[in-house]
Amino acid sequence: MTCWNCHTDTQGALFCPACGKITQAPRGETAFDVFGLPPSPTLDANALEARFRELSLKLHPDRFAQAPAKERLLSLERTTTLNESFRTLKDPVKRAFYLLKLKGVDLDREDPGAQRPLPLEFLEEVMTLRESLDALDEQKDLAGAQKMADEVGQRRKDALAAGCAALEKDDVETAARELSKVRYFARFLEEVEAMEEEALA
Repeated sequence: MTCWNCHTDTQGALFCPACGKITQAPRGETAFDVFGLPPSPTLDANALEARFRELSLKLHPDRFAQAPAKERLLSLERTTTLNESFRTLKDPVKRAFYLLKLKGVDLDREDPGAQRPLPLEFLEEVMTLRESLDALDEQKDLAGAQKMADEVGQRRKDALAAGCAALEKDDVETAARELSKVRYFARFLEEVEAMEEEALA
């Protein structure tokens, strides 16, 4: 990557080693690259937050208020990317889905080709869970729904752990299948949250 100001090779540094100007982001930069981390489903959350604070101070637009327009724009772009990358990496679920996307499977896409087929017995079990929750909702049995949510929440954690373990081994298909389960469980938990909010209204 060449510095826009002095045309020195920046070696991917945030600031040009020759002239000190803020640099443009390298093409194809990932959220992991932003923080200088290897792509992994696990990371040190405290270290990530510390690095985020450090970079936020260095890149904050206020530091470039009197700088030329090019630097002000780069500061804004870099800060926006930093914030988005931090939101992605600090959340274990978002981080796992993002890493899976980097490996070529985007579960956020709605078209059938992007989704991974799940075992029929799992889909039938999910349907049964939804029917049970609907019945509890009709009966206004919030305690029963919350008990189910506790069980489903644990299963969501288990599926996430299995998905992350598969990502560590670069087993993309298993990771996609397990993270698809995470999505189903998350939707169930969202419905229970909606019931709780309705009960408080």
